[in-house]
Formats: sequence, structure tokens, C-alpha cells
Amino acid sequence: MSNQLEDQVPNTDVNKAKDVDPTIPYGEINDDILGSMLTLTWKYWLALGITLTIVFAGFGLFYWQTTVGLGVWGTNDPVVWGMDIPGFIYWIGLSHSGTLLSAILLLTNSNWRKPIYRSAEAMTFFAVVTAQIMLVVHVGRPWRLWYMLPIPNYRGLWPNFQSALSWDFVAITTYMTMSGLFLYVGTLPDFAAARDRMTGWRHSIYKRLSLGWKGTDREWKHLHRAYIIMGVLLVPLAASVHSVVAWDWSVTNVPGFHSTIFAPFFVAGAIYSGIAGVALVMIVIRRLLHFEKYITPYHIGQLGKILMVCTLVWSYFTFMEIAVPWYKGVANNFELMTAVTKLRGGYLNLYWLMIFVCGVVPLALLSQRIRTSIPAMFVISIGIEIGMYLERFIIIVPGLSTSYLPTEWASYSPTWVEFAILVWTFSIFTALFLGFVKIVPPVSIYEVKELLHVPRRDAVKPAAPVPPAPPLEAETPLRATEVEDDACV
Repeated sequence: MSNQLEDQVPNTDVNKAKDVDPTIPYGEINDDILGSMLTLTWKYWLALGITLTIVFAGFGLFYWQTTVGLGVWGTNDPVVWGMDIPGFIYWIGLSHSGTLLSAILLLTNSNWRKPIYRSAEAMTFFAVVTAQIMLVVHVGRPWRLWYMLPIPNYRGLWPNFQSALSWDFVAITTYMTMSGLFLYVGTLPDFAAARDRMTGWRHSIYKRLSLGWKGTDREWKHLHRAYIIMGVLLVPLAASVHSVVAWDWSVTNVPGFHSTIFAPFFVAGAIYSGIAGVALVMIVIRRLLHFEKYITPYHIGQLGKILMVCTLVWSYFTFMEIAVPWYKGVANNFELMTAVTKLRGGYLNLYWLMIFVCGVVPLALLSQRIRTSIPAMFVISIGIEIGMYLERFIIIVPGLSTSYLPTEWASYSPTWVEFAILVWTFSIFTALFLGFVKIVPPVSIYEVKELLHVPRRDAVKPAAPVPPAPPLEAETPLRATEVEDDACV
């Protein structure tokens, strides 16, 4: 069948469709992807009900925490940050690789991006939203957040732009706006496809979301141009946002924080956890929405290759984080005390667990068999996410607990409130994603079609070839007597 299609469409690049079956009909793609948005099983309602219950309970916990005060946490002096700031950094890091990966693969014209980028970009946007909520939670007095806005107020005060909190607000808001626009612009043609397929109130919603998309040549031209421009802007923006988050700590004089390595270290860790998050989202969507035809082991294997590179880069930065304080020597080296606390102090179990799940286990991705194994990639990605949260915790807490004066050293143990808030943030992210897959096509319809062969009309068939006429028999020469007889006649 494929050989016949290749003969019919000689100009089609067959190599670009090696990860998706090129014989899938166009109509079947619409049926599968748009049909998944209308299928509501009891498992979906159960998952949505559980997550929404936790979300509403978390809002009640947040109200109670705000009323009582942050004394319900296990923080103390000098450990003023517990699980709140590590959670904030984790969600910001998770948000980076979805849109960043999509933008880089778009600019490099990598076709294996097309079936997976939509959900990856959604993961970015929802992770940024969750990070903003975590930023509000850890402040303790959320009604004062409006002082960060660059607008005059009744007290005549302006935001303190030397404060790291203002940096975070500006950087994260900018990144969330660009990520949302990047996701929405790329979904316009699919909203139009849903508009033409849906009826009733769904048709009205998608009619407004599609902004009158008709699919003309001019619209496609402007879409691709806008998509490329936003992709170019998002690549440096993503790197700068997590660098700004890293500067929140590197500009301080706290041991273990004041380091120039933090900006690239945070960016590398963000990409590492983000790629693992994309792999997890793809595996879950592939299984639950039955998208095995569109998200194949080839796509998971490509993500595994990137994870392998990220493992080596992250391992290098982690080694340098310990090697630099050791190289400085022992005298008055407070950074070395922080490093020793991680290696063999009160946090050694968490530190070596992080090294194992983030630096040792992912080395198995050197094997192609492991990279293309869905269960193996799922387990490795889960381990990386756990390890990257531990990394953020180990960066923050040991530096605060091991200060310059031994009399200020303190230990820290989180309370149930902090664990509950962590579960609450994961439930917010999950609930947003569960709503997304039923409102927005989780796989790009029009870009998957670009990987297939161009369909041909079968109604008009070429006419049957006319058999050649039989050759005429050669005339025999006339005899002399016959010529004479004719002449006589």
C-alpha cells in the first residue's frame, strides 16, 4: 500500500513520516482527536472528582493558614523557607521545557515535534499558573501582593525593583503571557476543525475561539510567520526567566547561595525536569486517550535522547557545586560546611537519593531498548521528577540551616500542612490538565496531517488505455498478367 502511495505522490518526503503511519486517512485523525474530547468515561469523572475535591480542600487550608499565620509550618529562624520555595522553583522549572522544547524543535524543523508539542505547551502554561499560586501561598499576606504591580498607590510607593520578589513577578508574568499566546495561536486551526464538527453550545464556544478562521492561504501565511516570531522570542525568554529565579539566591550572602553557577545550574535543572515532565505527560495521554497511532515509541525515544544529554549536563553542574567549595580550601570556607551537610550531614539520605535517581538511573537511557520502552521511560521520568524536587529542597534548606555562626545553626522538619500544600499544587495542575484535554485538542490535528501523504481523489480514474490497432497486412505485389487484365478493364 505504501509503495503505491509513494508512486502516486512522488514529491512527498517519506522520511518525515517514519514515526507516524503515512496511510492514516485525514478523516480518521479528526475522528480520533476530536472524538477523545467528547468521550467522558467514569474513570475520567472519578479522576476529575478526586482532584477537584483536593483543590477545594486546599483553598480551605490556604484560608486557614492565612488566618492563623505561617506558624503552622515547620520553619524557624534561620530556616525561614521550607517546602514552599522548593515547590515554587520546581513548578517554574517544570514549565520551562514544554514551550522551550516546542520552540526549539519548531525552529530546527523537527517533524517528530508535531504530535507531542500541544500537550507539552499546555504543561508549560499550567505549571506557570501553579507556580504563581505557590508564590502567593508562601508570602503569608496575599492581600499585599498588589504592591508589586508597577502602578502608583495611595501611599505614593512604587515597587522595590531591588527586591527578588519583583523580579519573579515580572519575569513569570511575561513568560506566562508568551506561553499562553504561543499555545493559543498554534491551536486556531484545530479550534476551527472543532467548530465545524461540534454542535450546540460547543459549536458556539469554538466559533469564538477560532476567531473566524477559514483556512485561506493568507491566514496560513500569517499563522506560520507569527508562530516563528514567537518561537524565536521564547527561547531566550525561557532561559532568562529561570536565571532571574536563580538570582533570587545568588545575590545573597547565604552560604551555598552566593554562587555564579546558579543561573546555568537552575536552567539545566529546569530543562531536565521539564523534559521528564513532557515524557510523563505524553505517556499518560498516549495510554488514557488511546493515541498509540500518533504518540509512538519513536517520540518517547527521542525524548529519552534529550534526557540522556540533560543527565550528563546536570551531573556536571552537581559535581561542580561540590568541587568548587572543596577547591577553595578549609579556612573560613562556609560553603564547604554546606556541602558537607549535604554529603554526610543531616540531609545525606535525600542528597544521595537525588544522585541515584537523577544521575545514575538515567544512564540506562544509553540503551535504545530502554529509551523506546514505555514502562521504563515512565519509571525513569518519575524518578527524575522526585530527584529534581529533592534538589530544590537541598539547595534551599541546608544553606539556611548552616549559617555563618554555629549558634544560629538549626534543623528543619516539615509539618503536615506543607505536605498538604504540595499535594494541593499537584492537584491543581492535574485538574487543569484534565479540563484541557476535553476542551482543546491534545494533539495537533493539522500538524499531524502534515506528516501524512497528500490524499488523492479516487472518483476520477484514468481512462483505460486503448489497445493498439493490429498491424496492417502487407499487400502482395501484382503479377504481370493481373496488371494486364486490369489495364484491359
